[in-house]
Amino acid sequence: MTDALFLTFVFLAAGVIAVPIASALKLGSVLGYLIAGIAISPILSLFNVDVVSLQHFAEFGVVMMLFLVGLELEPKLLWDMRMRLLGLGGLQVGLTTLAVMGVALWFGQSWSIALAIGLVFSLSSTAIVLQTFNENGLMKSDGGQAGFSLLLFQDIAVIPMLALLPLLAIPELTSHAHDAADHSAGMSLVDGLSALETALVTFGAVAIVVVGGSQLTPVLFRFISLARLRELFTASALALVVGIALLMSLVGLSPALGTFLAGVVLANSEYRHELESDIEPFKGLLLGLFFMTVGAGINFALLSENLAAILGLTLALIVIKVAIIYGVARLFGLRGSNLWLVSLTLAQAGEFGFVLLSFTVANGVIPENIADQLLLIVALSMLLTPLLYIVYERLILPRYAHLNEREADAIDQKCNVIIAGHGRVGGIANRMLRGAGYKTTVIDYSSAQLEMLRAYGFEIYYGDATRPDLLHAAGIEEANLLVIAIDDKQKITEMARHVIHHHPNVHVVARAVDRHHVYDLWAVGCRDIIRDTFDSSVRMGRSALIAMGMTEDDAFQAAGIFEKVDRRFMREMADLYRPDIPSHENPEYVAKVKELSATWAEQLGAREKE
Repeated sequence: MTDALFLTFVFLAAGVIAVPIASALKLGSVLGYLIAGIAISPILSLFNVDVVSLQHFAEFGVVMMLFLVGLELEPKLLWDMRMRLLGLGGLQVGLTTLAVMGVALWFGQSWSIALAIGLVFSLSSTAIVLQTFNENGLMKSDGGQAGFSLLLFQDIAVIPMLALLPLLAIPELTSHAHDAADHSAGMSLVDGLSALETALVTFGAVAIVVVGGSQLTPVLFRFISLARLRELFTASALALVVGIALLMSLVGLSPALGTFLAGVVLANSEYRHELESDIEPFKGLLLGLFFMTVGAGINFALLSENLAAILGLTLALIVIKVAIIYGVARLFGLRGSNLWLVSLTLAQAGEFGFVLLSFTVANGVIPENIADQLLLIVALSMLLTPLLYIVYERLILPRYAHLNEREADAIDQKCNVIIAGHGRVGGIANRMLRGAGYKTTVIDYSSAQLEMLRAYGFEIYYGDATRPDLLHAAGIEEANLLVIAIDDKQKITEMARHVIHHHPNVHVVARAVDRHHVYDLWAVGCRDIIRDTFDSSVRMGRSALIAMGMTEDDAFQAAGIFEKVDRRFMREMADLYRPDIPSHENPEYVAKVKELSATWAEQLGAREKE
């Protein structure tokens, strides 16, 4: 018990320390977990911890992640992905296998060993790539969707790989194969069955997942909800995922593929969001543990003995996969930064590489001494993946952003009203002004937005409205009004400062993204400031009061009192606000906020007594 608690503390403490540091340095959580694993490796060795067994357990985080990914996909969307799934994924796996096989043959390996190595290295890390995409909001991008299609095909491809690899066994190795088995060893429902019987059992298991997920799961969760115990629903969600993974393992299928299929089936379920919230914390912890075991599992003694060769082969693998994925993705229409995104982020070997390498050793396909070096290549390639994403984010993405820029439009008309930004704020302001008969000059920096609006007959100019030369071209010297409706807090403030200082005759209406931004705008001289969500928030509060039983008239009066008091105090609070320190550490500001709350409550209470 003490040993288990000690190990739990070591892993949790390492993650808690390393991940925030890595995130603060913009390295991402994955690299933080990998570094944490490397850091605690000596401690694990000192206590003779079986890192491989821990890794096998932690890989269940990948299974949970694919279940959650499946919940985000509707079957129709999956069908729409079929061309990318089969074409893009199939070409990548096939070409990578052939390329790596060719390199292995060049190094003198037999064709069977070379083919096995090619199959192992054709896979990428689902855990690392999807974690990276989700953290950076890239899952819905073209590159994210293409990357997901590749990863999904690779997970499916693991199934025929597990069937093919034993056929490549070398008799000399088979006689000396270790008793250690792969993930699928142990209980099985298909051992000793004929090919037809195995196919029927496998088809039956998949049918159970599909039919049970769509028909039985809602009934089960409705029954469980009658107990009104949160922990019981959490236990049921975990039991569902574990049960599906177990069933898939018993028939020789990938647990990750089975849970993904179940997630897709449940994507339209009324319990989808509840399942997501219950599974998400366990997925995060297990994925973190998995990444730490990858870092802790690096054999530094073997690495130091073959440093140049292993590093060279790792970089060669990355270059090969980048080249193949780039070519295949380009063939399927991917362009620009999305092309580099999918090429760089999927250039590593994957977590299934650990599974397949253990499987090949146990079945006498690859000699153990070669497999140990291949394990290092898999681990190092995964370790380098966050760095490849940093290359994409800091070197490649800015280059394409610059290339995608277009020259500002020539403004051929000058109106008394200039509107900077035509999104959800500026668009409404523009429609109201034009509806009242005023002509406006609208400048927006989104090329795609402009093309769409021009299709509806709006006269809008492309350009960065914060540039003084563009404001001059728009006629700021003769304008009466400037509406600043862009969504960049700093640029709003700088634009307001410039116009108020250089063109004091122009009335400036500025959008404030929050309360503190109001104070910044007030400090630069702007006096017509509209808080982004203040009016809608007051209306929401008014609706909440009505929902709690207050009459509509009383709710309107309460909202009016709140708005009146808040606006009166804003001027005083603006003088107390100091941008150089957090507001909660400013005692004068905190005191004024407390006074505001007390005044509002007092006035509301006085109104209720009347």
